[in-house]
Amino acid sequence: MSDPNPPEQPSFNRPVGGDPTTPLPSNQPMAPAPGAGSTPPPPPRVPVAPPAGSGGMSSLPDPAREGAGFFAALFDFSFTNFVTPILVRFVYVLATVALAVTWLIFVIAGFANSLGAGLGALILGPVFVVIYLAVIRMTLEFYLSVVRMSEDIHKRLPQA
Repeated sequence: MSDPNPPEQPSFNRPVGGDPTTPLPSNQPMAPAPGAGSTPPPPPRVPVAPPAGSGGMSSLPDPAREGAGFFAALFDFSFTNFVTPILVRFVYVLATVALAVTWLIFVIAGFANSLGAGLGALILGPVFVVIYLAVIRMTLEFYLSVVRMSEDIHKRLPQA
């Protein structure tokens, strides 16, 4: 009878059964082939995330490094530091304020023109503001995800 589970496949830059950076102890015997012994194979090793301050990637930026590193990242002509994670919040707030001010200008201009145009801007304006804000948010999240993927790939690749 064949095994219903397929054999474990190696993942990106990692051999089957463990973390390549952690050597096996020399006194640990090799695991027998499946079905050869009665003892189950040892559980797979789970890589441990680096501590927050050790340069590992985190979903939340460190505000202490972020404030001082903004101008350093902005004027980094070798492009080793990314400025997108720092700027994305500012651009989103700026876009939100700009859309709100634009909507108010359309409402005021609409009422100055006619009552119907003012009511139309007052009622339909928030719908368009929410749609534009959603598109801006998705675009900024796309840019941020590309930068985070780049940081993660750069961190995982072996350094030459």
